[in-house]
Amino acid sequence: MRRRVREVIVVEGRYDKNALLQVVDATVVETRGFGIFKNREMAAFLRRLAAERGIIVLTDSDGAGFLIRGHLRSILPAGRIKQAYIPDVAGKERRKRRPGREGKLGVEGMSPAVLLRALERAGATFEDAGAVPARGTSMTKADLLELGLAGPGSAERRQALQKKLDLPAHLTANGLLEALNLLYSREEVEDLLGPGESGAPEQRDSQENK
Repeated sequence: MRRRVREVIVVEGRYDKNALLQVVDATVVETRGFGIFKNREMAAFLRRLAAERGIIVLTDSDGAGFLIRGHLRSILPAGRIKQAYIPDVAGKERRKRRPGREGKLGVEGMSPAVLLRALERAGATFEDAGAVPARGTSMTKADLLELGLAGPGSAERRQALQKKLDLPAHLTANGLLEALNLLYSREEVEDLLGPGESGAPEQRDSQENK
């Protein structure tokens, strides 16, 4: 039985839409790839949907998907958009002769379980069971700096954590902060980083040299 989602889910193309509708009963809207960048009518339609029902953005985890995601963030009202992420998985969809430029599976190539988990982690409102609660930890950029997940030399550390959490590599520090606030408390993040791993790289180097 498909679970019903209150928010409107925005994806890139029709194959993504078809895959998602096998998992959930929801209104799914396609951006038609980069078509959303020049389609004022579609932008106005999405703003109306965001105001009335809220939007969940679910794009591919490659660079193109993140360009579309960033554009949607810029045109939709703050507080009415949720971000759902699929993990970086190498491969190609069956219908394609060769993999995409970055060699990653897109939304259409994800299993139903992965798609459902992505929506749950984004805080989707499942009308058959109420909203999936967000963690609401209110971590800030200062927390990321203290944990060595932002600032100079943090990119490798941030990507290692994102890989551990099945989050895409293209995620920015701000995107990571948003995802962590949905999923974990600061204490849980520290546990994920491991003992002795807290603190910015330069702070740890300074402590080790004492």
